[in-house]
Amino acid sequence: MTKYLIKAIDEQGNRISDEVEADTVDIAANILSTRGYIPVDITAEGGHLARPSWQGLRERLTPVTAPDLIVFTKQFKTMLRSGVPIMELLYVLKNQTENISLKAILDSMATDIKEGASLYEVFSKHPSAFSPLYCSMVRAGEASGALQDVLERLTYIIEHEHKIRSDIKSALQYPMIVILMLIGAFFILLTFVIPKFIIIFQSAGLALPIPTLICMKLYQFLNNYLLQMVAVVSALTMGTFFYLKTAQGKYLRDSLIMKVPIVGPLMIKAAMARFASIFSILQSSGVDIMDSMKILSSTIGNAAISKEFNWINEQLEEGRGIAAPLRSAKHFTPIVVNMVAIGEESSSLDEMLKEVADHYDFEIEYAMKKLTDSIGPVLTVCMAVVVGFFALAIFLPMWDLVGIVK
Repeated sequence: MTKYLIKAIDEQGNRISDEVEADTVDIAANILSTRGYIPVDITAEGGHLARPSWQGLRERLTPVTAPDLIVFTKQFKTMLRSGVPIMELLYVLKNQTENISLKAILDSMATDIKEGASLYEVFSKHPSAFSPLYCSMVRAGEASGALQDVLERLTYIIEHEHKIRSDIKSALQYPMIVILMLIGAFFILLTFVIPKFIIIFQSAGLALPIPTLICMKLYQFLNNYLLQMVAVVSALTMGTFFYLKTAQGKYLRDSLIMKVPIVGPLMIKAAMARFASIFSILQSSGVDIMDSMKILSSTIGNAAISKEFNWINEQLEEGRGIAAPLRSAKHFTPIVVNMVAIGEESSSLDEMLKEVADHYDFEIEYAMKKLTDSIGPVLTVCMAVVVGFFALAIFLPMWDLVGIVK
């Protein structure tokens, strides 16, 4: 084993020096990570400065994910609080991350900082990793001198939204798998199983019942027009994909989704939670209401609700306050409007918005449970319909065939 002299920062932001025995510098770095330390440098005893090789960085370029951003923001805040200079901070974070895309971004940020750019400018140059909300809050923290507090709030936002997305994804994963399996089973039975039985039934001179005739016609249609169907479905899929990338397509998609039973109310609650949470943090970070509305318009995650912010901004420019425009907006719920009005009157808008966010977090958990409970019976009915249809298509003529044999 080799002894490594390390300099690191602990979770409280204190600088520490220690020794670690490990076979390689990578193992030494992992040991420090398990202890909750952020390595600044690792030097082999009696040797030169060592840096982890971070195997896997040669893999293809990957996007900066929410977990990557959470770790980056936490480490950025911790090292900033401990007084690490920005250039050294970026250098350490660059060597710490395993995401090749984020590594390249941090390298570019360090170059821009050397040239005299502000933190907001270097963050805003990389919209693929840092959202407008992230950049705007960094600018507010930089201007107010409370960047550490702003980064802590940013960490909360990213973790909160990542949790909601993960919960929704987990709830929809099972039904999507079942639906795909049902579709696959339908086509396999229709193209490979049913035709063989139909040949037997027709050779016996049986009059085919309606379910069997439907299966036969569907099989003939697929057999004759399969390529045309694939072409049409592919064209429609590509057309829909590109249309949904447009502003009009996003607006239509989100407007329709919000009208779907169970799913629509869930999407509205998620948007309200996002609105209240982000707006609360923007207010407590010193961002004025006009700028907050512009940030929320691009980060609310719902094109139909986002469109209403343009009208709300016009009302704000006329000095009408925030509660009155929200009350006239289509998709904002009464609890949001009422709590915002109370917050405006009592000068505690950020606190009221935090209460709204907590309320809708609970509502979303309940709605997700309700959605999951509702999906089970629906899928059971769908499976019963598919199985029953094919059972009738096979066994109805099978009984007639048994009668003929007897």
